[in-house]
Amino acid sequence: MRIGELAKATATTARALRHYEQAGLISSERAANGYRVYDERAAVRVSNIRYLLAAGLTLDDVRVFAPCLDGNVAAAPSVTGLRVAMERLAVLDERIAAQTEARDRLAAALRQATADLVRPVA
Repeated sequence: MRIGELAKATATTARALRHYEQAGLISSERAANGYRVYDERAAVRVSNIRYLLAAGLTLDDVRVFAPCLDGNVAAAPSVTGLRVAMERLAVLDERIAAQTEARDRLAAALRQATADLVRPVA
């Protein structure tokens, strides 16, 4: 299948597919006219890549899952894959905590500023 067909089949973009290919996660052959041609397994690989990215993993993280991208990646991740996913979860938890703290500080500052605006002048 050509890149546009694969993009449509996997609800992604041709640009993303070229990016995945550059990262070594999918591969294509070149037709005589220079177009990229992917085999049918590429759709499963791309779907699994998108699943892992949507779960919060990075493209570098996804590389660890390369051996199982052709099957049901969620059913049987490797020990290394589980370790990478747990490390990514810890990073996300840290970011969420930092963002929550920043949000709380901003909300407190806004409450104070609003209270100062409505406070009667003596």
